[in-house]
Amino acid sequence: MSTTLTESRRPRKAIHRERRRPSRQAARRRNWVGGLAGWLWLVVVAVPLYWTLITSLKAQSHYYASNPLVPSGDPTLENYRLVIESDFLRYFVNSVVVTAGAVVPAVVFSFMAAYAIVRGWRMRVLRAMNGLFLTGLAIPLQATVIPVYLIIIRLHLYDNLLALILPSIAFAIPLSVLVLANFIRDVPNELFDSMRVDGATEWTTLWRLAAPLTRPAILTVTIFNALTIWNGFLLPLVLTQSPDRRTLPLALWTFQGQYGVNVPAVLAAVVLTTLPVLILYAFGRRQLLSGLTAGFSR
Repeated sequence: MSTTLTESRRPRKAIHRERRRPSRQAARRRNWVGGLAGWLWLVVVAVPLYWTLITSLKAQSHYYASNPLVPSGDPTLENYRLVIESDFLRYFVNSVVVTAGAVVPAVVFSFMAAYAIVRGWRMRVLRAMNGLFLTGLAIPLQATVIPVYLIIIRLHLYDNLLALILPSIAFAIPLSVLVLANFIRDVPNELFDSMRVDGATEWTTLWRLAAPLTRPAILTVTIFNALTIWNGFLLPLVLTQSPDRRTLPLALWTFQGQYGVNVPAVLAAVVLTTLPVLILYAFGRRQLLSGLTAGFSR
């Protein structure tokens, strides 16, 4: 009886919050399995990275004689020096040229195509182009290697960095158009109408209105395409031949052949190859994940 009187004197909102507030025991039971799975996944991801880093600092003579998970008592940077002296900087520059040369045109063209599709949806040509872009998502890269190879040969671009840039642009466009179109579609039509009333052209509306409002999506597709092209292995393997045209993933495979027994040197090349990707992902991680989630959920 006293409990009922006490509850009646308190505000209903406070009683409702207390009834909805889970107990500490329930919260622990609910999060224990997820926390354990998270720690297990952290171990699965961290142990290979830890092993790669400490092994790259070991001398070749100490690698087989020591515990693989124990750091070396005398770490050395000789492996990194050996990799850098093996034209590693040339491969790094090639990867930068291919990535930047493919990402910038792909994002610009995808943004303009997405704007045209959203703003001119009633036109049959644009609807057909949108269907063509969506069809490109269903075609894997491996299924087009032979046609792309024949086209590059006909264009006399084989063993050239342009042979890597052009196909990379084509394969980056479909997903970029899909993500950017979803963002542009969420821009209120009243803003486009007000720009039109003020006498702005479609070109001005594209870069003065749509571009600033869809900046998260633009950064998302830029980071995603940069990571994909940077890690690309199949196109450089098929479309290049000379060592001067190798990118980092292909050069890493070459290091593995050249240092087939020297495991620390191979892992030093792995660390140097992965380092730019980790830096880019560290700075653009939140933007990439939030942009992709918002782009597909809207």
